[in-house]
Amino acid sequence: MTTSESPERDRGAEKLNWIDRRREKIRTEIERNRRGEFTVPTWVLGLALALIVGGWLALIFLV
Repeated sequence: MTTSESPERDRGAEKLNWIDRRREKIRTEIERNRRGEFTVPTWVLGLALALIVGGWLALIFLV
């Protein structure tokens, strides 16, 4: 019966550790942003580029 309790405790501790790691990651990201080290995610830049190129192509082919 004690063996079935140990994995439950381990999972609870693991989940708590995951939450603590996630909170720490968020804290460090906020600190970086406050120092001015904010960077735009790559997918946002890619989306902006695709919209610009798509707009130019629409102007060329539709006009």
